[in-house]
Amino acid sequence: MGDDGSLRSKSGNETAAFLVRSAFVTEEAVYGVILVSGMIVVASAGEATVWPVFWKVFATVIVFWAAHVYAGTVARHGLDEHEDLGLREAFIVSLRRSLGLLLSAFIPLLILLLGATRAIDDAYALWAALWAGVVVLAVLGFVAFRRRGSPWPMQILGALATAAFGIVMIGLKAFIH
Repeated sequence: MGDDGSLRSKSGNETAAFLVRSAFVTEEAVYGVILVSGMIVVASAGEATVWPVFWKVFATVIVFWAAHVYAGTVARHGLDEHEDLGLREAFIVSLRRSLGLLLSAFIPLLILLLGATRAIDDAYALWAALWAGVVVLAVLGFVAFRRRGSPWPMQILGALATAAFGIVMIGLKAFIH
């Protein structure tokens, strides 16, 4: 971010890196991947095709994201550590903070869509979407520990610990189905 708090004074690469760090590598992103994985597990029970799973997961992500933006706006409106936030500013801050929840669903939903459109087999799409969630969680954990300056063994441990939440979802799918 520039000295004035805007994105204007950064180069394209710096702006993209800032957006990845501030929007994607967040607790909202971790929560979003776990939410999507859990929804895949629950929504796929008894479904013959991936289409209904895709739409249930998609709708749930949109509702949770909208609720997160709304809750953040209400919580931040008029209350901030450094200044009094108006409704518009509170909404913008909440919208930016919640992008990780929305963006984190993209890869698993894309894989489900590939299954729904028959580009890949339905069963493969479900399992691939769950494993993609594990990979995304591992990357989020790794990047979070790396940007805090942790030594590489802690970065790996952080990636494995974060990915473990996705592994739990895969275990649930195997157990339930």
